[in-house]
Amino acid sequence: MTRAERLFPGGVSSPVRAFRAVGGTPRVIERASGARVWDVDGNELIDYVGSWGPMILGHAHPAVVSAIQAAAERGTSYGAPNAHEIELAELITDAMPSIERLRFVSSGTEAAMSAIRLARAATGRDAIIKMAGGYHGHADALLVEPGSGASGMPASAGVTAGAAHDTLVAPYNDLDATERLLAEHEVAAVIVEPVAANMGVVPPLPGYLEGLREATRRHGVLLIFDEVITGFRVARGGAQERYGVTPDLTVLGKIIGGGLPVGAYGGRGDLMRLVAPDGPVYQAGTLSGNPVAMAAGAATLRELTAATYERLEEAGAVLETGLTAAAAAAAASVQVSRVGSLLTAFVQDFPPFFHTMLASGIMLPPSQHEAWFISAAHGDEDLDTTIRMARMAFGANGEDR
Repeated sequence: MTRAERLFPGGVSSPVRAFRAVGGTPRVIERASGARVWDVDGNELIDYVGSWGPMILGHAHPAVVSAIQAAAERGTSYGAPNAHEIELAELITDAMPSIERLRFVSSGTEAAMSAIRLARAATGRDAIIKMAGGYHGHADALLVEPGSGASGMPASAGVTAGAAHDTLVAPYNDLDATERLLAEHEVAAVIVEPVAANMGVVPPLPGYLEGLREATRRHGVLLIFDEVITGFRVARGGAQERYGVTPDLTVLGKIIGGGLPVGAYGGRGDLMRLVAPDGPVYQAGTLSGNPVAMAAGAATLRELTAATYERLEEAGAVLETGLTAAAAAAAASVQVSRVGSLLTAFVQDFPPFFHTMLASGIMLPPSQHEAWFISAAHGDEDLDTTIRMARMAFGANGEDR
Protein backbone atom coordinates (compact mmCIF):
# COMPACT_ATOMS: atom_id res chain seq x y z
CA MET A 1 0.00 0.00 0.00
CA THR A 2 2.98 2.37 0.37
CA ARG A 3 3.26 2.71 -3.41
CA ALA A 4 -0.50 3.20 -3.70
CA GLU A 5 -0.54 5.92 -1.04
CA ARG A 6 1.97 7.91 -3.06
CA LEU A 7 -0.29 7.71 -6.10
CA PHE A 8 -3.91 7.88 -4.92
CA PRO A 9 -5.79 9.87 -2.25
CA GLY A 10 -5.84 7.51 0.72
CA GLY A 11 -4.11 4.95 -1.46
CA VAL A 12 -7.38 3.94 -3.10
CA SER A 13 -9.64 4.72 -6.04
CA SER A 14 -12.85 4.76 -3.95
CA PRO A 15 -13.05 5.92 -0.30
CA VAL A 16 -14.54 2.91 1.50
CA ARG A 17 -11.67 0.72 0.29
CA ALA A 18 -9.26 2.67 2.51
CA PHE A 19 -10.50 0.92 5.70
CA ARG A 20 -11.00 4.29 7.45
CA ALA A 21 -14.24 3.01 9.05
CA VAL A 22 -12.52 -0.03 10.54
CA GLY A 23 -8.86 0.98 10.75
CA GLY A 24 -5.89 -0.97 9.55
CA THR A 25 -4.46 -1.49 6.09
CA PRO A 26 -6.57 -2.70 3.16
CA ARG A 27 -5.66 -5.90 1.36
CA VAL A 28 -4.39 -5.52 -2.18
CA ILE A 29 -6.09 -8.18 -4.29
CA GLU A 30 -4.15 -10.12 -6.89
CA ARG A 31 -6.79 -12.47 -8.29
CA ALA A 32 -10.25 -13.89 -7.70
CA SER A 33 -12.17 -17.03 -8.59
CA GLY A 34 -15.59 -18.26 -7.52
CA ALA A 35 -16.33 -17.15 -3.97
CA ARG A 36 -12.70 -16.41 -3.14
CA VAL A 37 -10.08 -13.72 -3.59
CA TRP A 38 -6.32 -13.89 -3.04
CA ASP A 39 -4.26 -10.91 -1.91
CA VAL A 40 -0.72 -10.10 -3.04
CA ASP A 41 0.65 -11.81 0.09
CA GLY A 42 -1.00 -15.08 -0.93
CA ASN A 43 -3.83 -15.03 1.63
CA GLU A 44 -7.00 -16.79 0.47
CA LEU A 45 -10.27 -15.17 1.57
CA ILE A 46 -13.94 -16.09 1.27
CA ASP A 47 -15.34 -12.94 -0.31
CA TYR A 48 -18.59 -11.19 0.63
CA VAL A 49 -17.70 -7.89 -1.07
CA GLY A 50 -18.16 -9.28 -4.57
CA SER A 51 -17.01 -6.00 -6.13
CA TRP A 52 -19.92 -4.43 -4.20
CA GLY A 53 -22.55 -6.50 -5.98
CA PRO A 54 -21.78 -7.34 -9.62
CA MET A 55 -20.27 -10.76 -8.98
CA ILE A 56 -23.56 -12.58 -8.45
CA LEU A 57 -22.23 -15.66 -10.25
CA GLY A 58 -18.90 -15.49 -8.44
CA HIS A 59 -15.58 -14.22 -9.71
CA ALA A 60 -14.22 -15.21 -13.13
CA HIS A 61 -17.28 -17.24 -14.10
CA PRO A 62 -16.28 -19.21 -17.20
CA ALA A 63 -19.21 -18.03 -19.33
CA VAL A 64 -18.52 -14.38 -18.50
CA VAL A 65 -14.76 -14.67 -19.02
CA SER A 66 -15.34 -16.37 -22.38
CA ALA A 67 -17.76 -13.62 -23.46
CA ILE A 68 -15.27 -10.91 -22.46
CA GLN A 69 -12.42 -12.59 -24.32
CA ALA A 70 -14.47 -13.06 -27.48
CA ALA A 71 -15.72 -9.48 -27.43
CA ALA A 72 -12.27 -8.02 -26.74
CA GLU A 73 -10.79 -9.91 -29.66
CA ARG A 74 -13.20 -8.01 -31.92
CA GLY A 75 -12.19 -4.62 -30.51
CA THR A 76 -12.67 -3.03 -27.10
CA SER A 77 -14.60 0.11 -28.07
CA TYR A 78 -16.28 1.37 -31.23
CA GLY A 79 -18.03 4.63 -30.38
CA ALA A 80 -20.87 3.24 -32.49
CA PRO A 81 -23.87 0.94 -31.98
CA ASN A 82 -23.06 -2.74 -31.47
CA ALA A 83 -24.96 -6.00 -31.33
CA HIS A 84 -24.07 -6.72 -27.69
CA GLU A 85 -25.90 -3.64 -26.40
CA ILE A 86 -29.04 -4.68 -28.28
CA GLU A 87 -28.88 -8.17 -26.79
CA LEU A 88 -28.35 -6.86 -23.26
CA ALA A 89 -31.16 -4.32 -23.63
CA GLU A 90 -33.53 -7.09 -24.74
CA LEU A 91 -32.58 -9.23 -21.73
CA ILE A 92 -33.20 -6.29 -19.37
CA THR A 93 -36.53 -5.26 -20.86
CA ASP A 94 -37.73 -8.87 -20.88
CA ALA A 95 -36.97 -9.14 -17.17
CA MET A 96 -38.33 -5.69 -16.22
CA PRO A 97 -41.49 -4.84 -18.20
CA SER A 98 -41.57 -1.34 -16.68
CA ILE A 99 -38.50 -0.55 -18.81
CA GLU A 100 -39.87 -0.02 -22.30
CA ARG A 101 -36.76 1.82 -23.51
CA LEU A 102 -33.40 2.46 -21.90
CA ARG A 103 -30.05 4.16 -22.33
CA PHE A 104 -26.71 2.65 -21.31
CA VAL A 105 -24.14 4.76 -19.48
CA SER A 106 -20.88 3.91 -17.73
CA SER A 107 -21.83 4.02 -14.03
CA GLY A 108 -24.71 4.06 -11.59
CA THR A 109 -23.88 7.67 -10.76
CA GLU A 110 -24.37 8.66 -14.40
CA ALA A 111 -27.60 6.69 -14.58
CA ALA A 112 -29.16 8.31 -11.50
CA MET A 113 -28.02 11.78 -12.56
CA SER A 114 -29.55 11.27 -16.02
CA ALA A 115 -32.82 9.90 -14.65
CA ILE A 116 -33.20 12.99 -12.46
CA ARG A 117 -32.53 15.28 -15.41
CA LEU A 118 -35.14 13.42 -17.44
CA ALA A 119 -37.70 13.63 -14.63
CA ARG A 120 -37.22 17.38 -14.33
CA ALA A 121 -37.64 17.83 -18.06
CA ALA A 122 -40.76 15.64 -18.15
CA THR A 123 -42.50 17.43 -15.27
CA GLY A 124 -41.19 20.98 -15.62
CA ARG A 125 -40.39 20.93 -11.90
CA ASP A 126 -37.06 21.26 -10.09
CA ALA A 127 -37.35 19.60 -6.66
CA ILE A 128 -36.59 15.94 -6.01
CA ILE A 129 -37.03 13.80 -2.92
CA LYS A 130 -34.44 11.28 -1.80
CA MET A 131 -34.40 9.23 1.38
CA ALA A 132 -32.07 9.77 4.32
CA GLY A 133 -29.28 7.26 4.08
CA GLY A 134 -30.03 6.45 0.45
CA TYR A 135 -27.05 6.53 -1.87
CA HIS A 136 -27.50 7.26 -5.57
CA GLY A 137 -23.93 7.99 -6.61
CA HIS A 138 -21.85 11.12 -6.22
CA ALA A 139 -23.65 13.55 -8.54
CA ASP A 140 -23.95 16.93 -6.77
CA ALA A 141 -27.75 17.04 -6.56
CA LEU A 142 -27.88 13.59 -4.96
CA LEU A 143 -24.91 13.92 -2.62
CA VAL A 144 -26.70 15.51 0.29
CA GLU A 145 -26.87 14.38 3.87
CA PRO A 146 -30.04 14.01 5.92
CA GLY A 147 -31.49 17.32 7.00
CA SER A 148 -34.62 18.59 8.68
CA GLY A 149 -36.98 20.89 6.88
CA ALA A 150 -37.30 21.37 3.16
CA SER A 151 -33.81 20.61 1.91
CA GLY A 152 -30.70 18.65 2.71
CA MET A 153 -27.23 20.07 3.08
CA PRO A 154 -24.24 19.23 0.91
CA ALA A 155 -22.46 16.14 2.19
CA SER A 156 -19.22 16.91 0.39
CA ALA A 157 -16.92 19.85 0.01
CA GLY A 158 -17.27 21.25 -3.48
CA VAL A 159 -21.03 20.67 -3.64
CA THR A 160 -22.67 24.08 -3.64
CA ALA A 161 -25.71 24.97 -1.60
CA GLY A 162 -27.40 25.75 -4.90
CA ALA A 163 -26.81 22.23 -6.20
CA ALA A 164 -28.38 20.78 -3.06
CA HIS A 165 -31.17 23.34 -2.75
CA ASP A 166 -33.74 21.39 -4.72
CA THR A 167 -33.01 18.07 -3.02
CA LEU A 168 -35.51 17.30 -0.30
CA VAL A 169 -34.84 14.54 2.23
CA ALA A 170 -37.33 12.23 3.91
CA PRO A 171 -36.65 9.30 6.24
CA TYR A 172 -36.72 5.91 4.54
CA ASN A 173 -39.85 3.89 5.39
CA ASP A 174 -41.65 7.06 6.56
CA LEU A 175 -44.45 7.50 4.06
CA ASP A 176 -46.08 10.35 5.97
CA ALA A 177 -42.90 12.46 5.77
CA THR A 178 -42.74 11.97 2.01
CA GLU A 179 -46.43 12.83 1.68
CA ARG A 180 -45.84 16.11 3.51
CA LEU A 181 -42.99 17.07 1.18
CA LEU A 182 -45.09 16.20 -1.85
CA ALA A 183 -47.90 18.40 -0.55
CA GLU A 184 -45.62 21.34 0.26
CA HIS A 185 -43.37 21.43 -2.81
CA GLU A 186 -43.47 21.17 -6.58
CA VAL A 187 -41.62 17.88 -6.90
CA ALA A 188 -40.36 16.30 -10.12
CA ALA A 189 -39.42 12.88 -8.78
CA VAL A 190 -38.98 10.65 -5.77
CA ILE A 191 -35.86 8.51 -6.04
CA VAL A 192 -35.52 5.59 -3.67
CA GLU A 193 -33.57 2.40 -3.20
CA PRO A 194 -36.48 -0.03 -2.84
CA VAL A 195 -34.28 -1.97 -0.41
CA ALA A 196 -31.98 0.46 1.36
CA ALA A 197 -28.47 -1.01 1.13
CA ASN A 198 -26.13 1.83 2.06
CA MET A 199 -27.15 2.01 5.72
CA GLY A 200 -27.10 -1.72 6.16
CA VAL A 201 -29.74 -3.83 4.45
CA VAL A 202 -33.09 -2.26 5.42
CA PRO A 203 -36.17 -3.77 3.74
CA PRO A 204 -39.23 -1.68 2.96
CA LEU A 205 -42.02 -1.86 5.50
CA PRO A 206 -45.24 -3.47 4.26
CA GLY A 207 -47.12 -0.92 2.15
CA TYR A 208 -44.24 1.57 1.94
CA LEU A 209 -43.35 1.14 -1.72
CA GLU A 210 -47.02 0.81 -2.64
CA GLY A 211 -47.69 4.03 -0.75
CA LEU A 212 -44.91 5.85 -2.59
CA ARG A 213 -46.37 4.66 -5.89
CA GLU A 214 -49.87 5.89 -5.03
CA ALA A 215 -48.69 9.22 -3.60
CA THR A 216 -46.44 10.07 -6.54
CA ARG A 217 -49.22 9.29 -9.02
CA ARG A 218 -51.63 11.48 -7.07
CA HIS A 219 -49.20 14.42 -7.12
CA GLY A 220 -48.09 13.98 -10.73
CA VAL A 221 -44.58 13.03 -9.60
CA LEU A 222 -42.33 10.42 -11.19
CA LEU A 223 -41.21 7.47 -9.08
CA ILE A 224 -37.62 6.36 -9.71
CA PHE A 225 -36.38 3.05 -8.34
CA ASP A 226 -32.62 3.00 -7.92
CA GLU A 227 -32.02 -0.70 -8.53
CA VAL A 228 -28.28 -0.47 -9.01
CA ILE A 229 -27.91 -2.95 -6.15
CA THR A 230 -31.28 -4.73 -6.15
CA GLY A 231 -31.64 -5.11 -9.92
CA PHE A 232 -31.17 -8.78 -10.89
CA ARG A 233 -30.08 -9.36 -7.27
CA VAL A 234 -33.20 -9.73 -5.11
CA ALA A 235 -35.10 -11.24 -8.08
CA ARG A 236 -34.49 -11.46 -11.80
CA GLY A 237 -36.90 -8.55 -12.24
CA GLY A 238 -35.38 -6.69 -9.30
CA ALA A 239 -37.18 -5.28 -6.29
CA GLN A 240 -40.05 -4.15 -8.52
CA GLU A 241 -40.76 -7.80 -9.22
CA ARG A 242 -40.18 -8.96 -5.65
CA TYR A 243 -42.54 -6.33 -4.19
CA GLY A 244 -44.93 -5.93 -7.13
CA VAL A 245 -44.53 -2.15 -7.47
CA THR A 246 -43.95 -0.51 -10.86
CA PRO A 247 -41.83 2.66 -11.04
CA ASP A 248 -41.83 5.20 -13.87
CA LEU A 249 -38.04 5.07 -14.25
CA THR A 250 -35.44 2.56 -13.13
CA VAL A 251 -31.72 3.02 -12.52
CA LEU A 252 -29.48 -0.02 -13.03
CA GLY A 253 -25.80 -0.95 -12.73
CA LYS A 254 -23.63 -3.59 -11.04
CA ILE A 255 -24.88 -6.96 -12.30
CA ILE A 256 -25.84 -5.79 -15.79
CA GLY A 257 -22.13 -5.22 -16.50
CA GLY A 258 -20.96 -8.62 -15.29
CA GLY A 259 -18.15 -6.96 -13.34
CA LEU A 260 -17.27 -4.30 -15.92
CA PRO A 261 -18.18 -0.59 -15.59
CA VAL A 262 -21.77 0.02 -16.66
CA GLY A 263 -25.02 1.76 -15.78
CA ALA A 264 -28.42 2.22 -17.38
CA TYR A 265 -31.61 4.16 -16.91
CA GLY A 266 -34.92 3.41 -18.52
CA GLY A 267 -38.66 3.33 -18.13
CA ARG A 268 -41.85 4.33 -19.86
CA GLY A 269 -41.51 4.87 -23.58
CA ASP A 270 -43.06 8.35 -23.50
CA LEU A 271 -40.47 9.48 -20.96
CA MET A 272 -37.50 7.94 -22.73
CA ARG A 273 -38.54 9.60 -26.00
CA LEU A 274 -37.50 12.88 -24.36
CA VAL A 275 -33.86 11.76 -24.40
CA ALA A 276 -31.64 13.05 -27.22
CA PRO A 277 -31.60 12.57 -30.13
CA ASP A 278 -35.36 11.90 -29.99
CA GLY A 279 -36.01 14.71 -27.52
CA PRO A 280 -34.52 17.73 -25.75
CA VAL A 281 -32.86 15.98 -22.77
CA TYR A 282 -29.15 15.82 -23.53
CA GLN A 283 -27.06 12.92 -22.31
CA ALA A 284 -24.11 11.26 -24.02
CA GLY A 285 -21.08 9.08 -23.32
CA THR A 286 -18.13 7.92 -25.38
CA LEU A 287 -18.02 4.51 -23.68
CA SER A 288 -21.78 4.08 -23.25
CA GLY A 289 -22.77 0.67 -24.56
CA ASN A 290 -19.16 -0.50 -24.55
CA PRO A 291 -19.16 -3.85 -26.40
CA VAL A 292 -17.00 -5.71 -23.87
CA ALA A 293 -19.13 -4.57 -20.91
CA MET A 294 -22.31 -5.37 -22.83
CA ALA A 295 -21.06 -8.87 -23.64
CA ALA A 296 -20.12 -9.48 -20.00
CA GLY A 297 -23.53 -8.27 -18.82
CA ALA A 298 -25.45 -10.37 -21.33
CA ALA A 299 -23.45 -13.47 -20.43
CA THR A 300 -24.21 -12.88 -16.75
CA LEU A 301 -27.94 -12.40 -17.25
CA ARG A 302 -28.18 -15.53 -19.39
CA GLU A 303 -26.77 -17.55 -16.48
CA LEU A 304 -29.32 -16.22 -13.97
CA THR A 305 -31.92 -18.98 -14.03
CA ALA A 306 -34.71 -19.77 -11.60
CA ALA A 307 -32.41 -22.36 -10.04
CA THR A 308 -29.78 -19.66 -9.47
CA TYR A 309 -32.22 -17.53 -7.51
CA GLU A 310 -33.40 -20.52 -5.51
CA ARG A 311 -29.79 -21.20 -4.52
CA LEU A 312 -29.13 -17.54 -3.67
CA GLU A 313 -32.24 -17.41 -1.48
CA GLU A 314 -31.27 -20.67 0.22
CA ALA A 315 -27.69 -19.51 0.83
CA GLY A 316 -28.92 -16.20 2.21
CA ALA A 317 -31.28 -17.95 4.61
CA VAL A 318 -28.55 -20.34 5.78
CA LEU A 319 -26.16 -17.49 6.46
CA GLU A 320 -28.81 -15.38 8.21
CA THR A 321 -29.88 -18.25 10.45
CA GLY A 322 -26.32 -19.32 11.14
CA LEU A 323 -25.09 -15.85 12.05
CA THR A 324 -28.08 -15.30 14.33
CA ALA A 325 -27.43 -18.61 16.09
CA ALA A 326 -23.70 -17.87 16.32
CA ALA A 327 -24.41 -14.54 17.97
CA ALA A 328 -26.79 -16.15 20.43
CA ALA A 329 -24.24 -18.83 21.27
CA ALA A 330 -21.65 -16.14 21.96
CA ALA A 331 -24.17 -14.02 23.89
CA ALA A 332 -23.39 -11.23 21.44
CA SER A 333 -25.51 -8.19 20.61
CA VAL A 334 -26.05 -8.71 16.87
CA GLN A 335 -28.96 -8.06 14.52
CA VAL A 336 -28.99 -9.71 11.10
CA SER A 337 -31.06 -8.16 8.30
CA ARG A 338 -31.48 -9.85 4.91
CA VAL A 339 -33.34 -9.56 1.62
CA GLY A 340 -32.49 -12.41 -0.73
CA SER A 341 -28.72 -12.53 -1.19
CA LEU A 342 -28.17 -9.12 0.44
CA LEU A 343 -27.33 -9.26 4.13
CA THR A 344 -25.96 -7.09 6.93
CA ALA A 345 -24.92 -8.20 10.41
CA PHE A 346 -25.24 -5.21 12.73
CA VAL A 347 -22.53 -5.81 15.33
CA GLN A 348 -22.15 -3.72 18.47
CA ASP A 349 -18.43 -3.14 17.90
CA PHE A 350 -17.89 -3.75 14.21
CA PRO A 351 -14.17 -2.93 13.62
CA PRO A 352 -12.79 -5.68 15.93
CA PHE A 353 -15.30 -8.14 14.48
CA PHE A 354 -14.28 -7.18 10.95
CA HIS A 355 -10.57 -7.64 11.61
CA THR A 356 -11.05 -10.95 13.41
CA MET A 357 -13.06 -12.22 10.46
CA LEU A 358 -10.42 -10.95 8.02
CA ALA A 359 -7.66 -12.69 9.96
CA SER A 360 -9.79 -15.85 9.84
CA GLY A 361 -10.03 -15.72 6.05
CA ILE A 362 -13.39 -13.97 5.63
CA MET A 363 -13.48 -10.75 3.59
CA LEU A 364 -16.39 -8.52 4.60
CA PRO A 365 -17.23 -4.98 3.43
CA PRO A 366 -15.04 -2.66 5.56
CA SER A 367 -17.97 -0.70 6.97
CA GLN A 368 -20.83 -1.57 9.29
CA HIS A 369 -23.29 0.11 6.96
CA GLU A 370 -22.62 -1.84 3.78
CA ALA A 371 -24.33 -4.96 2.48
CA TRP A 372 -22.70 -8.36 2.30
CA PHE A 373 -23.12 -9.86 -1.16
CA ILE A 374 -23.70 -13.59 -1.47
CA SER A 375 -22.96 -15.19 -4.82
CA ALA A 376 -24.06 -18.38 -6.51
CA ALA A 377 -20.48 -19.56 -6.05
CA HIS A 378 -20.72 -19.60 -2.26
CA GLY A 379 -21.04 -23.27 -1.39
CA ASP A 380 -22.19 -24.94 1.81
CA GLU A 381 -18.61 -25.23 3.04
CA ASP A 382 -18.06 -21.49 2.54
CA LEU A 383 -21.18 -20.67 4.51
CA ASP A 384 -20.35 -23.14 7.29
CA THR A 385 -16.83 -21.71 7.59
CA THR A 386 -18.17 -18.16 7.70
CA ILE A 387 -20.66 -19.01 10.44
CA ARG A 388 -18.03 -20.86 12.47
CA MET A 389 -15.58 -17.98 12.19
CA ALA A 390 -18.31 -15.49 13.08
CA ARG A 391 -19.12 -17.36 16.27
CA MET A 392 -15.46 -17.18 17.27
CA ALA A 393 -15.29 -13.49 16.32
CA PHE A 394 -18.42 -12.61 18.29
CA GLY A 395 -16.89 -14.19 21.38
CA ALA A 396 -13.34 -12.97 20.83
CA ASN A 397 -14.12 -9.28 20.63
CA GLY A 398 -15.67 -8.64 24.00
CA GLU A 399 -19.21 -9.41 22.87
CA ASP A 400 -19.78 -12.06 25.54
CA ARG A 401 -22.32 -11.15 28.19
